[in-house]
Amino acid sequence: MDRPPTVLPTALEIQVKARPLPRHVGIIMDGNGRWAELRGQPRLEGHREGSVSVREVTRAARRVGVQALTLYAFSSQNWARPPEEVAGLMELLREYLESERAEILDNGIRLNAIGEVDKLPRYVREPLERLRADSAHNTGMVLTLALSYGGREELLRAARDLAQAAARGELDPAHLDADDLESRLWTAGLPPVDLIVRTSGEQRISNFLLWQLAYAELCFTDALWPDFRTEEFLRCLSQFQGRERRFGLTSAQVNRDDTPQRAKA
Repeated sequence: MDRPPTVLPTALEIQVKARPLPRHVGIIMDGNGRWAELRGQPRLEGHREGSVSVREVTRAARRVGVQALTLYAFSSQNWARPPEEVAGLMELLREYLESERAEILDNGIRLNAIGEVDKLPRYVREPLERLRADSAHNTGMVLTLALSYGGREELLRAARDLAQAAARGELDPAHLDADDLESRLWTAGLPPVDLIVRTSGEQRISNFLLWQLAYAELCFTDALWPDFRTEEFLRCLSQFQGRERRFGLTSAQVNRDDTPQRAKA
């Protein structure tokens, strides 16, 4: 794998690094198929070009200091796509895990995965689990791949876990709180999601991090995912930094020195 070239920070990158960053950014990587169709190419070529964006955005997020980056790589509903496209996506995922292994390990990134990972074919699952294990003690940015992932599916699984724990007498349903549910989500242990980005001009969430985005800022961009590179990502971060995050409070409360920390996050 090619080592990343030395990148001189742009004025925008310097500006973004100097201001409070979102702790956790989630990205709905949309538009690969349309990018390819606009160029008269097979849809899989759009996914292949999109993997370049994955590499660039991951590098940019690590450089500026984002703590966690979660990429919606393959949804629970994507299994219904044409079999040849699904097979091609699985092969691209395997290639990504092998080609990015050295860079992930060399840069102290911890690879994580959420979703029904057991549904992935073995030739994807095995390199995924190896890289997760080998990077488990890294202390840099957490890169999470959402694979065979659905927000509803995640909530249903958490609800079942809670119900089973209650049936065993391990918890009292009358005293359940948000922390009890969050501890059973696939994202348990990750920082709160502060920013959700969706590419390609679509303005919907598509079953992504439904619980976690309760107080997230949303950023929609017309750029198709293969065209979404470092500058587009930095512009989304800059847009986040220009927003006032109130968490249900008033502007006056947010700007007071005694405001609870969550409202100032």
